[in-house]
Amino acid sequence: MIMLIRQFQAQRMHAPRDFQSISPEPICVEIGAGKGKHALLFTRNNPERQLIAIERTREKFLAMQKQHALEGQSNLQTVHADALPWVVHALYPAQVEQFFILYPNPEPHNPAQRWANMPFFEFLISRLQTGGTITLASNIPEYIDEAEQQMKALWKLPYVKEVIPQDSARTHFEIKYLERGELCQQLIITKPEGYSTRFDEFQPLHGQNATAAE
Repeated sequence: MIMLIRQFQAQRMHAPRDFQSISPEPICVEIGAGKGKHALLFTRNNPERQLIAIERTREKFLAMQKQHALEGQSNLQTVHADALPWVVHALYPAQVEQFFILYPNPEPHNPAQRWANMPFFEFLISRLQTGGTITLASNIPEYIDEAEQQMKALWKLPYVKEVIPQDSARTHFEIKYLERGELCQQLIITKPEGYSTRFDEFQPLHGQNATAAE
């Protein structure tokens, strides 16, 4: 089933509490970083890349923050916020090299809140560089199948569908699911050259528009 969606109302997003703006340099972003296992691993293995890891749940964020303090990667910034308003207020058009959305809430009772079905997904694409990628991983085959259909029919984005190896250990959820013998899959979605959205000129709300949005 193809879900038809309304346009995302970015200008209505209030800034997260204690929001701090960022510079417009190229970055990677992980949404729903949990306790930070993937974020810490990624920044350790890719010292030349900057990653911002966003987590909404306070307990998980504090666990990530604590581990980051122990490991000390200078190329990792942790953020305690809801991802949608943070992205709208912080990120510049075509700034992001990679988005990671690993094992998001499958929203079994609210399909409209799944990432590929959300109006916000168009805004997310607008923040992605040409050739940049979104990695969307799940242990629920129906979730991946639906997202795959949305890439084809609604967003018209190229992607690669992969089975995640049994020895992968990027997140605590991934380890648990693979140990239980569940099928974990991911879509690597790419923004092709010439791809346009309705938000390509939309600048971060942290500047002159932030006051009006609050």
